[in-house]
Amino acid sequence: MHREFVKWWSPSLGREMDMLVFGHSGTPVLVFPSSNGRFYEWEDFKMIEAVRGKIESGQNQFFCLDSVDAESFYNRNVHPHVRFARYEQYERYILDEVVPLINNKNPNRYIITTGASFGAYHAANFALKNPWTFRKLIAMSGKYDISAFADGHEGDNIYFNNPVAYMPNMHNHDHLEQIRRNDLRFVVGDHDICLDATKHFCHILYQKGIWYELDVWSPGIIHDWPAWRGMIVKHLL
Repeated sequence: MHREFVKWWSPSLGREMDMLVFGHSGTPVLVFPSSNGRFYEWEDFKMIEAVRGKIESGQNQFFCLDSVDAESFYNRNVHPHVRFARYEQYERYILDEVVPLINNKNPNRYIITTGASFGAYHAANFALKNPWTFRKLIAMSGKYDISAFADGHEGDNIYFNNPVAYMPNMHNHDHLEQIRRNDLRFVVGDHDICLDATKHFCHILYQKGIWYELDVWSPGIIHDWPAWRGMIVKHLL
């Protein structure tokens, strides 16, 4: 299996960022780590091993991102607006630097976003805000309300990164129609701490006329890596 370590100085973030790329061809998959996770998380927790067959066969190519969670949402030493401003710089890093890198390495413009736990939030937020860039979402065991990180503050950079806030009020026809054309999958266990949050967000999408797949695994499936390994294998198809 092809494995490549990639590192560059990010103009968007003002620091070096790391990435691991697995595979030589196929549909690109952009992987967001869980809370404060690193670019090697999916390798360490055997997620990449679970999809080895799909990678070696050329079905998928995985791009495993680093996070800036410790500098954004989890940085309690700065004002919430500073946290979210840092996240918006991360957004620019993804859109202006990572996506062009994927396009340079892979001619397939159908990009999948995925992640587990907090990674599911990131994957969903990017897929919903940029539906022409990211055409499929596999969100595993996520929460999609990040208002707790705002400490009661409001503002555009908070609102427009909180899917449970901006999705009910999204009225742009072209944007909504593109989301409706995409493949949205929400996967969660029947004993997962994020089950209710996942169902709530799916209901918001339903009210907007957005179709999705909600896959609840049972019996006794909790918020943990063994379940996510099975989920990613199933939903890559």
